[in-house]
Amino acid sequence: MDHIVTLDSRNEAALQAIAEKFIAQHKGDPVKALKEMIVLNGHLQDRLDTLSAPRRATR
Repeated sequence: MDHIVTLDSRNEAALQAIAEKFIAQHKGDPVKALKEMIVLNGHLQDRLDTLSAPRRATR
């Protein structure tokens, strides 16, 4: 991990509520929810990598 985020109690409570809703969408299966989150984050990371890649000058 490149960055550690510290949350206050209000942010932690909001994050917990969102996590519970996300797991509920996966019929209460936290492993399924985690797998989908990994896939989603992978797609986002690929897009960020593409955007931040050095651009080559074309002539």
